[in-house]
Amino acid sequence: MNKLFDLTGKTALITGSSRGLGFSYAEGLASAGANVVLSAVHKKTLDAAVTKLKNQGYHVTGYVMDVSKEEQIIDTFNQLDKAGIQIDIVINNAGIQHRQPMVELELKDWQRVMDIHLTGTFLVSREAAKRMIKRHSSGKFINICSLTSEQARPTVAPYTAAKGGIKMLTRSMAAEWGQYNIQANAIGPGYILTDMNEALVNDKAFDTWVKNSNPAKRWGKPEELIGTAIFLSSAASDYINGQVIYVDGGWLAVL
Repeated sequence: MNKLFDLTGKTALITGSSRGLGFSYAEGLASAGANVVLSAVHKKTLDAAVTKLKNQGYHVTGYVMDVSKEEQIIDTFNQLDKAGIQIDIVINNAGIQHRQPMVELELKDWQRVMDIHLTGTFLVSREAAKRMIKRHSSGKFINICSLTSEQARPTVAPYTAAKGGIKMLTRSMAAEWGQYNIQANAIGPGYILTDMNEALVNDKAFDTWVKNSNPAKRWGKPEELIGTAIFLSSAASDYINGQVIYVDGGWLAVL
C-alpha cells in the first residue's frame, strides 16, 4: 500500500510555494519522498522557505519565477534543464486575490489576476509537458481550483473567472496529454485558514457565515489539503484524469 503513495525519486515543482498553501504542498510532497523545487516571486521569502525545508532534511531547490511572465517561465525551465532537473509533478499554486465590484474594476487588475492564475497555469504546464512528452515519461499536474470554480460570489469576478477557466484547462490537459500517461487533475480548496483569507477570518459576520454554511462548521486547515496533493501526485491516481477534488468540508454538497 505504501508504494502507491511513495514519491521517492520523483521531482515536484510547486509554484507560489514560499509560504501559505504552496509551502504546505511542498512540505507534504517532500515528506512523501519527493525532491521539491520551490518557486516564488520574492527571493528573500523563497530562500527562507528553501532553508526551512532543508533544515528538515529534505532535498529542495528554489527558483525565482513570476508565472505571469512567459520569459521567466521559459528561462526557469531552461535553468532546470541545465541543472539536469527533470520535473515529474507540477502543482500550479501561484495566485493572488483582488476584491472589487465589477463596475469599479480596471482592466489592469482583471488582467493581472487572469495572468497569474489561468495563463500562468497554462504556461508552466506547457513547458513541463513538452519535456515529459519528449523524454517519454509519465507526469502529474495538479492545478488549484476553488469553490468559485463552481459558485460565484460578489466582488471577486476575475478570480472566479480564472478559477472556472482552470477547471476547464485541467480537462483540456487531460484530453491532450492522457495518451502520454500524463494525468492532470485539480484540487478545489474550501475556506482555508491562510494569510490570503486573514481579513475574512477576522470579519465576524463572514466568519460566522462560513461556519454556519458548512457541514463541518469550521474553516479548513492547510495541512488538510496535503493528503489530496500526495494522492494526485502518486501512482494511486494513475487512472484519474481531468477531475477536480473539492476539499471543502462538504460546503458545495449543501448549496
